[in-house]
Amino acid sequence: MSGAIGSGPAGEGQRLFIGGSWVPPDDGHYAVTDPATEGLVGWAPEASRDQVRAAAAAAREAFGPWSRTPPEERAALLGRAADAIQRRFVPYAELAAAESGATTATARGMQVGVGAARFRRYARVEPAEQPLPPQINEAGPFGGAAVMGALAVRQPVGVVTCITSYNNPWANPAGKIAPALAMGNTVVVKPAPQDPLSVYRMAEALEAAGVPPGVVNVVSGSRAEAGEAAVDCEDVDMVSFTGSTAVGRRIAEVCGRGMKRQLMELGGKGAALVFDDADLGSAVSGIGTTYSFYSGQICTAPTRVIAQRGVYDRLVDGLAAYAGRLTVGDPREPGTVVGPVISAAHRDRIEAYVELGRKEGARVVAGGERPPLDRGFYVAPTLLADCTAQMRVVREEIFGPVVVVVPFDDEEEGIALANDSDYGLIDYVWSGDVARAFRVARRLRAGGVGINTVGRNMEAPFGGFKKSGVGRDVGSYALHAYSEVQALVWPG
Repeated sequence: MSGAIGSGPAGEGQRLFIGGSWVPPDDGHYAVTDPATEGLVGWAPEASRDQVRAAAAAAREAFGPWSRTPPEERAALLGRAADAIQRRFVPYAELAAAESGATTATARGMQVGVGAARFRRYARVEPAEQPLPPQINEAGPFGGAAVMGALAVRQPVGVVTCITSYNNPWANPAGKIAPALAMGNTVVVKPAPQDPLSVYRMAEALEAAGVPPGVVNVVSGSRAEAGEAAVDCEDVDMVSFTGSTAVGRRIAEVCGRGMKRQLMELGGKGAALVFDDADLGSAVSGIGTTYSFYSGQICTAPTRVIAQRGVYDRLVDGLAAYAGRLTVGDPREPGTVVGPVISAAHRDRIEAYVELGRKEGARVVAGGERPPLDRGFYVAPTLLADCTAQMRVVREEIFGPVVVVVPFDDEEEGIALANDSDYGLIDYVWSGDVARAFRVARRLRAGGVGINTVGRNMEAPFGGFKKSGVGRDVGSYALHAYSEVQALVWPG
């Protein structure tokens, strides 16, 4: 490994990774806090604007040679990176849990485990060329008919800035870095300020795998300057961002001025339509993942339940009982299901939304009070019933372990309520009538719909309608997202 330090006294903290070297930050370090204990995890580097630009310049210099590297060699490097992650699986998971507040099972399975799997997924070479049917051109520039052949070729975009989310410091960055590198791009990674140290461990794994200097660069910062520089730098050709819609809108404005490509995975307020004939056990356990999966800090969560009146009371009772059985506490303890949220400020924001729901007339059926724990940023699993579509707790993304429930009468009303949202990332339908479930799903304005499940197929396109984002990734779709399509045409 590089010898970079992830924690220690101020001044001896983590270094930046720029141009294949571990570089001291110009602007010192800032503390990374464990959300469960409020203790120090380590010292993260504060990159200056000049250092971010240097990272982009290094990526620009490395782009030519890397883009000409045979795809098989790029794929083999990604496979070696997955192996390097696997060798240090446990310490990497421990760091991820400490930074993000994830439970041990989540840190191992859904964070580091998924991160390694994504590198391994893109270690598989896929064709970058697609022959197109010949076309008879009857009005060519030189007169007369001609048969024209064509080939669609995927080319790398160039230098990609990857700005990642705090809720998963492994799977989210890996989902950007791996397909971008597989397509021949180079990257500048700007991790979330709350848990950046894991992303430097990912850089270590790539370094151990033999990534050439400048192909991968990691720069962090607690202030806005680092992210701004990583977006507006002239050496950057594309920005891949996961985060809030508000920040995504500002990034898109900058990208628009520079005509930079974008991939935006933004906020969500997933509707869960539950019909009278639904399997209630399946619906309750699926919706209940909102509480246990990253403590509700996930944009795909079914946080906005729309329940048909015939099943409404039983569903509310089931969700309340489910929430009441969940153990909230230290995420390192084996029995813990719900860990902390990322910070004190975010805990206060979630609690303010719960109080707003009370004032708007919602009924607090479960939770609503801070768990009686001495340390850590904990929020009790909370259920708000008897909500209406115009309440702010129904319309706005809370990003915490809070579920709201709205009643509906018939199918048309249910669909209208589900679509009455600024967001459209992933919605869900529960019904015993599979034909109706598919019929309803096709009418929902969302990038994905789970039918009687909250499970994901990791080869299916992922992205949102409306203010939930721009573009699609995951599986082969990510290779398209990080490429430009070039048409080659010739006389046949």
